Amino acid sequence: MGWRRPLPRAAGTKARTIYLNEPHRNSFCKNSISTAKYSLWSFLPRYLYLQFSKAANAFFLFITILQQIPDVSPTGKYTTLLPLLIILVISGIKEIVEDYKRHMADRLVNSKNTIVLRQNMWQVILWKEVNVGDIVKATDGQFLPADVVLISSSQPQATCYVATSNLDGETNLKIRQALLETAEIQTEKQLSSLSGKIECEGPNCHFNNFIGTLYLNGKSPVSIGPDQVLLRGTQLKNTDWIFGIVVYTGFETKFMQNAVQSPLKRSRVEKVTNVQILVLFLMLLVMALVSCVGAAFWNGKYGGDTWYAGKKDHSSPSFWFDVLMFIILYHNLIPISLLVTLEIVKSIQAMFINWDEDMHYERNDVYAMARTSSLNEELGQVKYLFSDKTGTLTCNIMTFKKCTIAGIIYGNQSDRNDVDEENSSDCACPITESSEFSDPKLLENFEEDHPTKEYIKEFLFLLSVCHTVVPERDGNNISYQASSPDEAALVKGAKKLGFVFTARTPYSVTIEAMGEEFTFQILNVLEFSSDRKRMSVIARTPAGQLRLYCKGADSVIYERLSEDSLFVKETLTHLESFAREGLRTLCIAYIDLTELEYQQWLAMYEEACIVVQDRAQSLERCYDTIEKKFLLLGATAIEDRLQARVPETIANLLKANIRIWLLTGDKEETAVNIAYSCKLLSGHMPHIQLNANSLEATQQMIDQNCQDLGALLGKENDLALIIDGKTLKHALHFEVKKSFLNLALSCRAVLCCRLSPLQKAEIVDLVKNHVRAITLAIGDGANDVGMIQTAHVGVGISGNEGMQATNNSDYAIAQFHHLEKLLLVHGTWSYFRVTKCVLYCFYKNVVLYVIELWFAFVNGFSGQILFERWCISLYNVIFTSLPTITLGIFEQCCSQESLLRYPQLYTISQTGDIFNIKVLWIQCINAFVHSFILFWLPTKMLKHDMVLPGGYTTDHLFLGNFIYTYVVVTVCLKAGLETMSWNKFSHLAIWGSILIWLVFFTVYSFFWPTIPISPEMTGQASMVLACPYFWLGFFLVPIVCLIQNVIWKSIRNTCSRTLLEVVREMESSKGQELGCSGVIEENPRVEAKNFQVSLSSQPCQIVFRNSSVDLRAPRGYAFSQVEHTVISQEELVRSYDTTKSKTRRTFSTAFSESVFE
Repeated sequence: MGWRRPLPRAAGTKARTIYLNEPHRNSFCKNSISTAKYSLWSFLPRYLYLQFSKAANAFFLFITILQQIPDVSPTGKYTTLLPLLIILVISGIKEIVEDYKRHMADRLVNSKNTIVLRQNMWQVILWKEVNVGDIVKATDGQFLPADVVLISSSQPQATCYVATSNLDGETNLKIRQALLETAEIQTEKQLSSLSGKIECEGPNCHFNNFIGTLYLNGKSPVSIGPDQVLLRGTQLKNTDWIFGIVVYTGFETKFMQNAVQSPLKRSRVEKVTNVQILVLFLMLLVMALVSCVGAAFWNGKYGGDTWYAGKKDHSSPSFWFDVLMFIILYHNLIPISLLVTLEIVKSIQAMFINWDEDMHYERNDVYAMARTSSLNEELGQVKYLFSDKTGTLTCNIMTFKKCTIAGIIYGNQSDRNDVDEENSSDCACPITESSEFSDPKLLENFEEDHPTKEYIKEFLFLLSVCHTVVPERDGNNISYQASSPDEAALVKGAKKLGFVFTARTPYSVTIEAMGEEFTFQILNVLEFSSDRKRMSVIARTPAGQLRLYCKGADSVIYERLSEDSLFVKETLTHLESFAREGLRTLCIAYIDLTELEYQQWLAMYEEACIVVQDRAQSLERCYDTIEKKFLLLGATAIEDRLQARVPETIANLLKANIRIWLLTGDKEETAVNIAYSCKLLSGHMPHIQLNANSLEATQQMIDQNCQDLGALLGKENDLALIIDGKTLKHALHFEVKKSFLNLALSCRAVLCCRLSPLQKAEIVDLVKNHVRAITLAIGDGANDVGMIQTAHVGVGISGNEGMQATNNSDYAIAQFHHLEKLLLVHGTWSYFRVTKCVLYCFYKNVVLYVIELWFAFVNGFSGQILFERWCISLYNVIFTSLPTITLGIFEQCCSQESLLRYPQLYTISQTGDIFNIKVLWIQCINAFVHSFILFWLPTKMLKHDMVLPGGYTTDHLFLGNFIYTYVVVTVCLKAGLETMSWNKFSHLAIWGSILIWLVFFTVYSFFWPTIPISPEMTGQASMVLACPYFWLGFFLVPIVCLIQNVIWKSIRNTCSRTLLEVVREMESSKGQELGCSGVIEENPRVEAKNFQVSLSSQPCQIVFRNSSVDLRAPRGYAFSQVEHTVISQEELVRSYDTTKSKTRRTFSTAFSESVFE
C-alpha cells in the first residue's frame, strides 16, 4: 500500500487533440474525483480482503469451516461462526460510516458551481460536469475546476493573477497572460464562433511545464506554454473575470496527477498483534500435536480397556482426525473477541476526539474530526512530524509590524497586550487594526519636528512609491491589488501612517500625505529577482529631484551603502532583533541622481533591453551600475502571521521528543523566517544549507557535512538542515539518499523548501521506510495531500485553501495548536487503552483455554471439554467483556492537565516500551501460570470427590463450573490490577461481571427442560453453590494467582520509578505542582531517560570545513514576488491607469453574483 500506487490516469503521456466548440469529438475522463476507500462495487471484495488479511479473522474462518465437518467439533457447529459474523458486520458498518463521510466530502467538491459556454449561452453546471474542450468562466476569488488554457481576461494586456498556495505553498500571486491572438475574444458570440483545435502533451505531474499549440482556423499556429495555463486548485485573485478552454479534467489534472491513492493504513500495534496471533496459532498447533501424541500414547497403553470411550478404530488416519479435533478444542486460544472489542473501543475513542471542546474552533464552529478510528494509538507514538507552512503554521496574512528609521525602532511595544494574545487562542488569524503596526511615537516624532522627521518622511514616501501595487477605489475606500503580499503589507502600513497611495498611471503614482497630494513620476522599475534580492524604482519627486528608491536584503544593500550613510550599526542590530522574532525584514535606502548620471545610465539600459543573448543578465549588470552609494533610511519588519499558539505548541512537541520537519513549496528565506518565528530555529543554531545543481555537487556537500559531524552523525545535534527542491531531487537519488537521511536525522530541525507535492510525499516516504518510527504529516492545502496519505498518520487542517487536505486525512483539526492535545492527550490515552485491551484479551483467553490442555492430561486426551459449550462462547462476549471495554474507553495513565504540563510523558507511549513482543509474551506466560493454578488447585481440592445431599456424586462439569467461576473472578480482578484510573465504570465492570456470571450460572441451571438447551447443566448451581469447597476456593484461588502480580508491581513502582509514577503521586496528593526540574530534584531515583529527551539540545561544538554551513546571526530577509513571468513587472504596472474607469468588462457581474449566491 505504498505511496507510489497510481491514481486512475491516462496511459503514458500520449499527446491529445482538443477540438474547440465540438464537444462530440472530445472524449476524455470525467471531472469528478474521489478520495474514498470504497465504491459500491469494490466495497465487498476490498473489505473482505482487508478483514481476512487479519490473521485472527482468517484463522476463525478456517475453524468455522472445520466445525461444519460431522463428528469433528467438540464445541458445536456455530459457536465460532456466529461471533465471526458479528465481528464482520460491526466492522463493516464502521467502515461504511467512515467512507460515507469521505463520499460526502467528495460530493461537496464535485458539486461546486461553475459557468461554461454551451449551446451558445452561459450555463451554470457542477464541477463534475465540466468536460475537456468546455469554455469556462471564472470570477475573482473562485477556484478553477480543471486545468484550462487562458483565452482572455478583464485585466490590461489579458493578464490575470492566480494564487497557487494550494499547489506549491507560495504566498505570492502568479501572473498568467493570454495569447495576443485570443486576448480580444470576450463576447459570447466571439467565444461561440471560436473554431480550431489545441494539440498538447498528455497528462503529467509537472506543475511548471506545459507544451501545446493552438490552431485557430484561418490563422497561423501559436505555441502555448505554462504562462497561459491555469491549474485546477488555483484561485483567481485581483481579476474580475477570465475565460479559458479546459484541457485536463478529473484525475488527469496536474494536481490529481501529483496525488496518491488512499492507502489502507494499519497501526503498528495492529501489525504486532497480527504477528503474535500467528505465533499463538503455532502454539495452538503445538498443543494440538502434544495432545495427539498423548492420545496415541494413552490409547496404546489403555485403549483396550476403555470400552466406555466408544473408540473402535485406532489406526493412523484417526491421528489426523484427532489433530483437527484438538485444533477446534483449543481454537479459542486465539482472541476472536479482541477484534470486535477494538472496533468498539476505537470508535468510542474517535467520538471523544470529535466531542472535545478544547479542539473546537468557535469562529468557524469546526470541531476536530477523526475520519478513521483505526489509527488512534498511532497518535501516541509519533516521532517525526512533517508540517506544511502556509495555512498550517501561518494564517497566510502579512502585516507591517515594526520598523527602524534613522536608528530608532518603532512598533516595539514590549507590553503589547500579552493578555490579549493568551485569550485569542482561537481568534488570532483575522487581521484587525489593533493587530497591525501601532506605535504613536513614530507619528509624534514626525509631527513634532524631531531631528529624524525628514528620515521618517522619506521612509514613508519610499514605501508608498517603490512597489508594483495597483490601487482600486470603491467610493471613499481604497483597496490594493498586489502580486507580492509583502508589498501590499508595506503599502497598507504606510497608508495607516498617513501616506496613502491613491492612484497609478502608466508613468506616475499619486500619494496623499499631510493634507497634500504628491505625484511622483515613475521613470524606471528595476525588477526584483532572487539573485538580486532587491527591487528599485527611479522616480522624479514632486520637487523635480531624480531619486532612486530601493528595498532589499541587508546583504545586498549594505555592500552598496555610501560611506556617508548613517545608522548602519544600529539598523543591523535591529535587523537581528527582528529576525529572532521571525519577522521578514527589508532594508530601505535611496540615492539622489543627477540628470547626467541618469541619462548615461538610461542609454546603457536601453542598450541592454535589446540584447538578444542573456538579456536578463545584461539588465542586472546594468541595474548594478546605478544601484550604489545608497543612503540608509532604515528597515521594515513584516509579520507572516502565525496561527494561535504555534510557538508554544512546537515547543511542547519538541519536549515530547517529536522531531519537526518543515516541508514547503515557498522560498527558503520565507521558510527560515517562519521557523524562527515559531521557535523551531534559534539564533545560535548553525544552518547546513544544501543548494546544488548536480548529483555530484549534492553528493560532495552531503558527504563533507557527514564527515564534519563525525561521531555525532546519527545523533540529534543543535543544527538546522535547509535544502531546496532542486537539490532534494539529487539527494533522493539511490546513491545519495542514505547519506542524506543520516545527515537529516542528525539535525534538530529540517527545512525543505520549494518542494513539489510529489517531493513532499517522497521525503515522508524516505523517513517512513528507513527509520523505525511513526510519522505524521499535517497540512491544509491540496499540495499536502500526497504527504498526508504517505505518512503513518495524516492530519488535515480545515483552512483557507479548500478541503482537499481534510478530505484525504485520517484526522482533521481546525488549528495547528489543536495538534498538541490530539497527540499528547488523545494519542497517549488511546495508546494506553488499546495496548491494555490487547494485552488483557491475550491474557484472559490464555487463562481459560489452556485449562483444556491441563484437563486433557486427566481425561486421557479424549477431546472431552471441561466447560459447557455455550459458557465457553459467552466467556468473551458477556462475562469478561465489560472490563476489557472499560480499560479501552476510560483508562487514563494520568490527567490531561499533567500530560500537557509534562510533555515528556509522551515518550512513554512513543518508545513503545509498554507494548512489544517481550511484554506480550510475559503477559502470556503469566496467564499460562495462572491457568495452571486455576486448574490444578481446585482439582486437588476435589481429589477425593465428595457426596452431595441426596447421595449424588460429582462429575467433570461440577469441577468445570468451579474452575470457570474462579477464572471469571481472577481475570476480572486482574483487570482491576491493570487499571490506573479507577472510576464508577471500572467498579461496575469488574464487580458487575462477577455478579453477572453468578446470576447467569444460577438461572442457566434451570433452563432445561423449559428451554431445551444444555440438559447437562441442570441443577449444577444448586450443587456448586452449596459446596463449602467452592466458597473456600472462591477467595483462595484468585489470591494465590494474583499475589505474585501485586508483589511485582509494588517492587517495580518502588525501585524503578518513572516520570509517570512521580506525576501520578503528585496527582494523588492533590495540590503539588512542580516543574519538570522540580520533579527530578524531589525524586532523584526517577529513571533519567525520561528527562534526557525533549529538552533543547546544547549548541554543538563542530568544526565545519565547507561553505554550506552558515554560522552568521540571522537578519530576517524575506520577500515574495513573482519572477521571470511572460510580462515584466514594469510592463504590467505601465498598463494600468486607475484614474480612468474600467472599460474591459464584458460579462454581467450581476449574473455572476446571482449565480453564486
